Amino acid sequence: MFDKIKRSWQLAKASASVLNSDRELLVFPVISAACVLVVLGTFLVPALALGVFEDGYSVGAALYAFAFYFCQYFVIVFCNCALASAAMIRLEGGDPTLRDGLRAATARIGAIAGYAAIAATVGMLLNALKDRDNNIIVRLIGGALGAAWTMATFLVVPVLVAEDVGPVDAVKRSVAMFKRTWGESAAGMVGIGLACGMAMVALALGGFGLAWLLGQMSSALAVLVGALTVLALLGLAVYQSALGGVYSAALYRYAADGEVPAGFEGLSLESARV
Repeated sequence: MFDKIKRSWQLAKASASVLNSDRELLVFPVISAACVLVVLGTFLVPALALGVFEDGYSVGAALYAFAFYFCQYFVIVFCNCALASAAMIRLEGGDPTLRDGLRAATARIGAIAGYAAIAATVGMLLNALKDRDNNIIVRLIGGALGAAWTMATFLVVPVLVAEDVGPVDAVKRSVAMFKRTWGESAAGMVGIGLACGMAMVALALGGFGLAWLLGQMSSALAVLVGALTVLALLGLAVYQSALGGVYSAALYRYAADGEVPAGFEGLSLESARV
């Protein structure tokens, strides 16, 4: 167990090293977050104004929800594809620009839209299972299926940008790779999640704790520190997203080509070869 924890931590550090060598990669998660907020506002305001869900989950409401899911997944997958493409250029020794990543994602926009439709459908079905208030077993099954879907599609994004395949074949390719890389996929995700999670908890405790103490003297200072803490937490979330993109690109590159990317040498990726 300790060896697995150590390896997951090493994989997270290797991903961070690559990301720190090219901070421009952080722009992609920022763009993604901004687009997600725009889409959320675009759908939420009309839904509240028109009372789309007041009469329950009708056919119209379901179609509206699907459109929302599709748009959300589309902007997220598009930005993740741009990030993965730029990360692959960096892993190969290049110096990617924002335009390089966006150009690569735009070239695959049809496949990205197709996968967004698949992900939106799966997302709605999984949420329907997890939201069953009176059936704990169904909710647990929904949660388990959601975790399995997340792991199985871990490499879909790099497949979409690196291979000339459609969305269904991209999912199949990701599943095939996952069968051989499940250890590395899980270790990388755990390492990145653990490192960023610990940092977020420490930052939240320190920042909000300081805000509470300052609130005894000045409410203005408390609000300022609280706001800065929230911004810092959002920054860490962006950093975590970028780390995940870099790692998925590195794992895909090794699984597809058999070459250990720069920065990941000696990290036991041998079993990841497909």
